[in-house]
Amino acid sequence: MKVQVELQKWPLLEPFRITGYVFEAIELLQVRLETDGCVGWGEAAGVYYRRDTPAIMSEQIEALKPALEAGVNRQSLQRLLPAGGARNALDCALWDLEAQLGGQPAWQIAELPASPRPLMTTFTCSAAEPASMAATAQKYSNARAIKLKLTGESEDAERVRAVRSARPDVWLSVDANQGFTPESLNRLMPVLVETDVQLIEQPFPVGQEHLLEGIRSPIRFAADESVQILDDIAGVKGLFQVINIKLDKCGGLTEGLMMARAARSMGLEVMVGNMLGTSLAMAPAFVLGQMCDVVDLDGPIFLRDDRSPPVQYGQGMITCPASLWGHVRR
Repeated sequence: MKVQVELQKWPLLEPFRITGYVFEAIELLQVRLETDGCVGWGEAAGVYYRRDTPAIMSEQIEALKPALEAGVNRQSLQRLLPAGGARNALDCALWDLEAQLGGQPAWQIAELPASPRPLMTTFTCSAAEPASMAATAQKYSNARAIKLKLTGESEDAERVRAVRSARPDVWLSVDANQGFTPESLNRLMPVLVETDVQLIEQPFPVGQEHLLEGIRSPIRFAADESVQILDDIAGVKGLFQVINIKLDKCGGLTEGLMMARAARSMGLEVMVGNMLGTSLAMAPAFVLGQMCDVVDLDGPIFLRDDRSPPVQYGQGMITCPASLWGHVRR
């Protein structure tokens, strides 16, 4: 098997702000696997808050290139690399390659009961002035679900009220990216209830999950940064009601599917998210999304350009064309 890696930089349409970070472009690692005349593709952005960068991911893969080119499958890859972007890019490329070689689409290999259906996805408003966030929400004219990035700042309440006023019709969630304190969340909670927010994502920093024990909330909490891999799920049961699975965090679709099934078995709901990326990153996550209660796969809408063919957005839904990834393309 021939393994090729390429570092890429994709400019954003405008800066994207979350707690502690502002992104103006995304750096990605693209993986190409070729054998027997078939090619599989994968992409990863890595996990920025863990310093899992595309450059480091490339080094990880180059160091393992002899072993990879000697022959690797998705199961052996789990042992070769830890969870993270490098394994994600390779894992997704192996899924795509397996579909080409076996003539069976990825969704069937994943043992899903039916072919993938369009999924309602959230569309994200990055943290900004309330009026600006409301304007962004209005631009998402066909959106049926919107997610707001909040920061723990005093203007969070007005941000939520402004967006709800602009879009009284949508399902609404908020994402703190670890930016809240118990005090700031308690102050904000009446506003979240008043504006019919349905989900609060990662309110407190990793390691401080126990603070949720003292919070009385009629709104569900979703774990993002607090759950990276399969083994993390059991430790947050009773604190969170939803698990946000991202393929860059867990190291690929193989582990992502195991996480979704494990979370279900524990009575937890499942969400699929993304670390930003092109349509090539959304395609395997779209397969996982077929098992999820909440879908957040809007990464490509923030890019100046995208892959061809791209995923399609319409009427608040995401659809993945068969010719993009995970299907026979001969």
